[in-house]
Amino acid sequence: MVELEPYYNWRTFYTAETDNRSPFYRRKYSEIFLEKTIYNTYINPQWDEFGSLTLYMKILYTNYELGFTIWEFMGEWNDILYNDIMYLYRNVVEGMIENGIQKFILIGENVLNFHADDDSYYQEWADNIEDGWIVGLNFLEHNLQEIKSARLDYYISFGGDFDSYDWRTYNPVKLFEKIEKQMRYRLGE
Repeated sequence: MVELEPYYNWRTFYTAETDNRSPFYRRKYSEIFLEKTIYNTYINPQWDEFGSLTLYMKILYTNYELGFTIWEFMGEWNDILYNDIMYLYRNVVEGMIENGIQKFILIGENVLNFHADDDSYYQEWADNIEDGWIVGLNFLEHNLQEIKSARLDYYISFGGDFDSYDWRTYNPVKLFEKIEKQMRYRLGE
């Protein structure tokens, strides 16, 4: 899994480690030393930890003027054993909301497994972004089944085009505009 690195083509537009409002501001990355693991398997050092033992992320892009952010995830999202959503919400989401982010795009094609527990943090997240939304792109089918059975799709929009988005072919603002148009349609605006 060392070869699996976060998407890097948008680094000319944004890097979280240089954004003083980012939870990963001033983070340093080693190109030599492998320290992060998922179940004793080393992963690429470019992924950011936020408190979870099995799930890592990368903030690929944030635009404070338009109020959106795009995140890529890698690993196992495990709310049952490790309460990953609590760490994500408390250590990343809250600060982003405080800085005006109301629209979240979560890329889940590298989330290998998803284990849901209760929905309280998802509900809190949705409640705290009044005019915003959360969209999940490209989550694997077995993970979508778990998400739907836990009724988390009430808080995060999945399905339709969101399950097979070719997001790498867009620049981040164009991707946001396309998703926002679809969300306005879904929400009947």
